Amino acid sequence: MSGQPGERITAVDRTGRVAGVVLAAGTSTRLGANKLLLWLDSEPLVRRAARLGLDAGLSPVIVVLGHEAERVIPALEGLAVEIVLNPAHRSGMGSSLRQGIARVPHDCAAAVMLLADMPLVTAAMIEALVARFRFGAEPLVLSIYGEIQAPPTLYGRSLFRELAEIGPPSTGGRQVALEHRDEAAELRWPASALADVDRPEDAARLGIRLVRTLPPQ
Repeated sequence: MSGQPGERITAVDRTGRVAGVVLAAGTSTRLGANKLLLWLDSEPLVRRAARLGLDAGLSPVIVVLGHEAERVIPALEGLAVEIVLNPAHRSGMGSSLRQGIARVPHDCAAAVMLLADMPLVTAAMIEALVARFRFGAEPLVLSIYGEIQAPPTLYGRSLFRELAEIGPPSTGGRQVALEHRDEAAELRWPASALADVDRPEDAARLGIRLVRTLPPQ
């Protein structure tokens, strides 16, 4: 792409808010426990992901829940987030991303898609994605770990329609990212930062506790 400002979204639009969409609706089948409620340091993973979005200045932060939503909601208590329930969460991550993108306000220039089970993502990484978007011309900013593309991913508003049309069995916004890879900016992170919690051994390696539950309300 030529890199001229305004090809996909105007420079003025890039000064608008950037939303966060935290995908947290999965069933944690391989783990055998609800990964969203596992604790790292002093907070559940779902709360950590939402808080990092807030700490990075994303506004609003939209958390899409599905599996055991009634158990997960208390973990977000006190955070200024918007909770969206996805009744079709079993159809795949794409359905949750559609639900989240649909709730992004019209004055937002972009949205950062985050996964609740990537505990090594930091607020500084999210801030870097937003800064790259604001000072560039690309409609998409990707995170690259070694040779692997994974969240967090920033989508400019010009891509929202494509995200809204994702159909099953799509895995989130990956197909949109692939279709626009030649137009994307890329930020590279250490391969070691690419860690998710799919199996008990993943949790053990990252120091995440499998047995702690939320305190009584």
